[in-house]
Amino acid sequence: MLNYITQLSRSKIVLWCYLVWYLVNLGFEFDPSPQIWINSIGISLVIGCALLLSIGAGSKIKLDHWQTFRLFAMPFCVSSFSSLIKGKGFWLIVPPDPAQMAACVAAIFGFVCLVTALKHFSPREYLVLQTVKG
Repeated sequence: MLNYITQLSRSKIVLWCYLVWYLVNLGFEFDPSPQIWINSIGISLVIGCALLLSIGAGSKIKLDHWQTFRLFAMPFCVSSFSSLIKGKGFWLIVPPDPAQMAACVAAIFGFVCLVTALKHFSPREYLVLQTVKG
């Protein structure tokens, strides 16, 4: 895990920040209604398959398991997020509650600080050994 975190690209860090934002807001806005989650799964399946087709999956392009997972996870998160925040005063994706907004920013800041610290302070020998082994 340490090796994975220390090798995260900027774009992957941004994707992880999206997930952190989603999870914090999910914690504040969670609704156990099965309809939200079943609809989100359905949308995820339809859009995920369309995304696979749009990138030419099955032809010459070879996706790893995480890339394929993200093609289905992102529509699920977008759909469930939009259902959870509907009519709750969000401005785009920004929550109206200052405490909720502070929690989102703090969680993302903490994540970025953790990644930065691990990248900066992790022993280079350990990374080289893990890269050679893995």
